[in-house]
Amino acid sequence: MKFHCYTLGCKVNQYETQAMERQLIGLGHTPAEEAESEVFIVNTCTVTAVADRKNRTLLHRLRREHPDAVLGVCGCYAQVSTEEIRKTGADVISGSAGKEEFLQLVLQAYQTKKEARQQSVAVDQALKRRSFEVLPAGGLTERTRAMLKVQDGCSNFCTYCIIPYARGPVRSLPLAKAVEQTGALAQAGYREIVLTGIEIASWGWDFKDGSKFADLAEAVCAAAPNVRIRLGSLEPRIIDEDFCRRLSGCDNLCPQFHLSLQSGSDTVLKRMHRKYDSARYFESVTLLNRYFPDCAITTDLIVGFPGETEEELRQSLEFAEKCGFAMMHIFPYSRRAGTPADAMPDQIPKAVKAERAARAGAVAKALRERYDSALLGTVQEVLFEQTEGDFFTGHAKNFVKVYARGENLHNELCPVRITALRDDGVEGELCR
Repeated sequence: MKFHCYTLGCKVNQYETQAMERQLIGLGHTPAEEAESEVFIVNTCTVTAVADRKNRTLLHRLRREHPDAVLGVCGCYAQVSTEEIRKTGADVISGSAGKEEFLQLVLQAYQTKKEARQQSVAVDQALKRRSFEVLPAGGLTERTRAMLKVQDGCSNFCTYCIIPYARGPVRSLPLAKAVEQTGALAQAGYREIVLTGIEIASWGWDFKDGSKFADLAEAVCAAAPNVRIRLGSLEPRIIDEDFCRRLSGCDNLCPQFHLSLQSGSDTVLKRMHRKYDSARYFESVTLLNRYFPDCAITTDLIVGFPGETEEELRQSLEFAEKCGFAMMHIFPYSRRAGTPADAMPDQIPKAVKAERAARAGAVAKALRERYDSALLGTVQEVLFEQTEGDFFTGHAKNFVKVYARGENLHNELCPVRITALRDDGVEGELCR
C-alpha cells in the first residue's frame, strides 16, 4: 500500500504523524508522493477558525482529486467537529487519541474498499481520558532532530482555547519510558531531542506523587549526555529557583526557553484566565537570565483579544521590550466557537487586529535584531540540517538559525563564528 500523510498544526501533531508513518513502514507499507498514493492520512488541527478552514479545504481537495483513495482523518478538528469531517467524505474518522486503532481502521478500509465503501468513526470523549498513549519516538531517516512526546492534554482552560476539549486532561509519559526512548533515540544517531507535548510543564501532575517537570528534564539529559536536549513550550509558573538550579547543571540542555506570554497586560491576562500575572512572568525571565546567561527566551503574543484597549496593548508591548525576547510569534486573536472568549463582548474588528499585529511585529523584529546582534563575533555550536542555496543551515543551541558555507555538513555539530545578520537568523564561518 502506498500512503501519504498531511500534518496540520503543532509539534505534537507532527510527532504523532511521524509515529504513524513509522508504524506503517514497519508493517511493510510505502510512503509516496500524493499523485501515487492509495491512502491519505490527515492529522488535523483546530486551534483557530483559520485552522478549521485549512482542514476542510485540504480534505475536500483530496476527496475531489483522488475519489478512489482511502481518506483517513484524525486529530483535534476531527475530535471536536466530527460531523464536519463526515461531510468531507472521509472513509475513516478518529479523534486526537487512539492512533494505533485509527491505523487499523485505515488498513481495513483499504482492504475492503473495492467491495463496499462505508464510513468508520471512532471518536472517544476526550475529557474522560486518563491514560497516556505511548507511540514510537523519532522521525524520518533524513531528520537530525527527533521529537519525544512526554505529555498530552491540558487542564488550564484558558478562555480563548479549545484544546482542553480536544485533547482532554493531563496525561504523562512515565519517567522510565521517557528515559528508555531517549536512550533509543541517542543510539539511532539523533543529535538533538525536543521534549514536546500539549502542556509539558504539567508533566507528572497525573501521577499525584510530587513528580515535577524538572525531574523529567534532568533524567532525559542524563540519559543522553552527548545529545542536545531542547524543551518545548513552558508554562512560566514552573520556572523557579529549584528548576533553574537543577537544569543549569545539565550541560546538554539547550539554553532556549519558550515561555508562553499571550499578553503583557494584567487585565488581559485575567480575561484570558492565564494563571500568572506580569510580575510572576518577569520573575521567571529574571531567574532564567541569572542561571543561563545569554539564553534565548522566546514567546507567543496574542493581540486584539476581546476588549483589549490601546492602553492594554501599550502595556503588553512595553512588557515585551522589558523582557527582551529573542523571538516573538505574533497572533491576532482568532475567535473559536465553543470557547468563553468567543462569547465575550467588545470583539475587536479584523482591521484593528491586523494593525495591532503589525505594530507588535515591529517590536518583535527589533527585539530579534537586538538579540542576534549580540551574537556577532561569538562562536556558536550549530547542528546543520539542510542546504539553502549556497549555504548549509542549522540551529545554534539558542535556536537562532545559522547560515554557513561548507561541504557535507548535514547532521554535523560544528562551531561557527557569527559574522553577519540575516532577516531570519545569522551568518557565520566554520571554525575549522
